[in-house]
Amino acid sequence: MKFSVPAFLSICLALAGCGRDQSQTAPVVKPDQVEVVSVQSSNLSTTVSLPAQLQPYETVDIFPRVAGFIRDITVDRGSVVRRGQPLVRLTAPELGAQREQAQGVLRAALAKAAADNATYARLANAAKTPGVVAENDVNIARQTAAADNAQVASARESLRNVGQQEAYLTITAPFDGVITARNLHPGALVGPSSSSPGAQPILQMANVRRLRLVIAVPVVDVQDVRVGQIVSFTVPSVPGRKFEAPVARIADALDNRTRTMAIELDVQNSEAVLTAGEFATVQWPVRRPMPTMQVPQTAIANDQQTQFVIKVANGTAHWITVTTGMTVDGKTEIFGTINPGDFVVKRASDALHDGATVRAKKAPPEPSAKAA
Repeated sequence: MKFSVPAFLSICLALAGCGRDQSQTAPVVKPDQVEVVSVQSSNLSTTVSLPAQLQPYETVDIFPRVAGFIRDITVDRGSVVRRGQPLVRLTAPELGAQREQAQGVLRAALAKAAADNATYARLANAAKTPGVVAENDVNIARQTAAADNAQVASARESLRNVGQQEAYLTITAPFDGVITARNLHPGALVGPSSSSPGAQPILQMANVRRLRLVIAVPVVDVQDVRVGQIVSFTVPSVPGRKFEAPVARIADALDNRTRTMAIELDVQNSEAVLTAGEFATVQWPVRRPMPTMQVPQTAIANDQQTQFVIKVANGTAHWITVTTGMTVDGKTEIFGTINPGDFVVKRASDALHDGATVRAKKAPPEPSAKAA
């Protein structure tokens, strides 16, 4: 097929025109538009729920101080007792024999001392007349009387010790409380706990009208705790009721296994509403001593290797590695190379690459909880 020159030129011009039209209508890539929020800084103040346990203020295992047989027990599990009230009476026949022996020794020592003291007094009186009694005899009589008096004092001390041992045959309550367990009964042979490892206590008692609420507080939440601070808590056994108690004791040392610190509240339980041993949920107050930076939870992303926020500056996205703290009202503490007032992407994702060009649009403020 042959073309004339004019026709050939016409075809070329048409093709050139088509090329120009295609270049003019090619799409232009625009930067991504993202919503940004500013990094806020404030002293975080909130409460966190922590588990705790109620424990008796005082608890003790009742063991005898001397060996003997249980004669009678005047209380049982659940008995409310007062300090000094007799709980258990023991019998120990060998103590009776020891008392009789000690009394016999004392009587003999008293008789000998009386005779020797009289002899010394007579010789000392006669020695006032020169030449009647030798001075050496007087000295011997004085030394003998002194030794006898020492024997009397020793015999009396032995008798007192036996009396003290007999007093231990009656076991009394060491404080006001309630008997929580009775393990033995009349006729059982018992002795001091140190004499037989694994020995069973006769009774167990506790003070449950005053309780200790023991809380294991994480190390990050103990910075602002102080003695006297009022803390609220709830227990499952009394639903719908909130209790309050002051911080009474702070361990001031961390448990190396759990990295927590034991803190105790003093709980008055005069109405016996609470039960020793039950678990509680404490609303623990947390307040940072210094301002920290916070962003919405959605502004924090991760790519399975690092956790980051996306800072927008001069139209460019920058991944900033951060660590997070507490979350309060939808805002999370962040710690990293970022400053208050910086703008970060409100809904961060690893789909927005580090270094990408973006157009920032300030996100509208979140509606308040009251307005919602």
